[in-house]
Amino acid sequence: MLTAVVGINWGDEGKGRMVDLLSREYQVICRYQGGNNAGHTVINDKGKFVLNLLPSGILRDDVLNIMGGGMVIDPQHLCGEIAMLADKGIILSPNTLKISDKAFICLPYHVAQDILEEERLGDKKYGSTRRGIAPVYSDKYRKKGLRIGDLLSPNTLRQKVEGLLKWKNIAIEGYNAPPYEVDSIMEWLQKFGSPLLEFVADTTNILEQAQKAGKSVLFEAQLGALRDIDYGIYPYTTSSQTLAAYAPIGAGIPGRKLDNVMGVMKAFSSCVGEGPFTAEMFGEEADALRNAGLEFGAATGRPRRVGGFDVVASRYGVQVQGADQLALTKLDILSYMDKIPVCVAYEIDGVRVDDFPTGDALERAKPVIEYLEGFRQDISGCRSVEELPAAALRYVQYIEKAVGCPIKYVSVGPERDDYFLLR
Repeated sequence: MLTAVVGINWGDEGKGRMVDLLSREYQVICRYQGGNNAGHTVINDKGKFVLNLLPSGILRDDVLNIMGGGMVIDPQHLCGEIAMLADKGIILSPNTLKISDKAFICLPYHVAQDILEEERLGDKKYGSTRRGIAPVYSDKYRKKGLRIGDLLSPNTLRQKVEGLLKWKNIAIEGYNAPPYEVDSIMEWLQKFGSPLLEFVADTTNILEQAQKAGKSVLFEAQLGALRDIDYGIYPYTTSSQTLAAYAPIGAGIPGRKLDNVMGVMKAFSSCVGEGPFTAEMFGEEADALRNAGLEFGAATGRPRRVGGFDVVASRYGVQVQGADQLALTKLDILSYMDKIPVCVAYEIDGVRVDDFPTGDALERAKPVIEYLEGFRQDISGCRSVEELPAAALRYVQYIEKAVGCPIKYVSVGPERDDYFLLR
């Protein structure tokens, strides 16, 4: 069984908690794209963890976790994440973690270039996490970078770094910033790359062997459909493919096909970063929802933009993700509302629009809001459909029908077992 867990909207839907929950049914968990711009929050019997690079199955002792070739990895950040787990008594070994030799290395100058460009853009910035993601993916496709496997060849590593810096420093100095020295990059690679060598492997072979042995693999995405570089709200996207269709490619088994796609979406809308967000609330109404849901970026701490559930955007996300079933998270957060706002359509230049637009049309979209009955009851203890208030069940059923995909899991709290099965 090959299953992908992916975001339906702008990211921050709760994929980490769903991967942590579902990982008990899988022998292998694999992150297949993105870098430490992810922020996957997991709360279970071992504590609360915010994972940026490591797969969310890393907290289960009997699961093999893989960081796929489609990822971009900052070794310094990864070493810090591994140390954070060690401080909590979770010691990783090559039996629990494998890093693809094909994954790209996010270097210090990528982070610097990301920050310098956002500063240059000023009020036209893209809302980057400033962690080097766009520059390193850009270099990947320009064939101007280092892969994790290069760390295994120290005799040629310095030569590669020298060639890269002759080219990269032209861009760095263009921002009136000081150039990078070969020795400093080599020291950085030695300090933070060496501890990772024991985890480096050919993940294609590992995944193929797992398939032949009949093991189930769960693929974990970062961000959501609307941040995909091709099908998202370009240019306010990430720099990689966040869609389920990319999972086998980014993981390392491009010839395989998915058996199941689990889409994750919130019971309302949230968004970190810049770009069009049609259902957005403002003022006291937004503050109330943001504070109720603790809507602050797990990776950045930035306050998330919030709004009512967006039917148009979610239906599009379900479509491009090819979702077979859904997990609806944070339903409990809406319990304070007398009436629940839902963005049922957009209005563009005076015309009602039911399909998700792209380009300038999306920038001009205004929300068409309808209100559903609130349930005004604490539902955090519900563990079955029968325990759910009738109004809450009607809300869930409305969303399910509106997006055209069955909801299987409904989350009513942040911890691993705070959910029930809708069917």
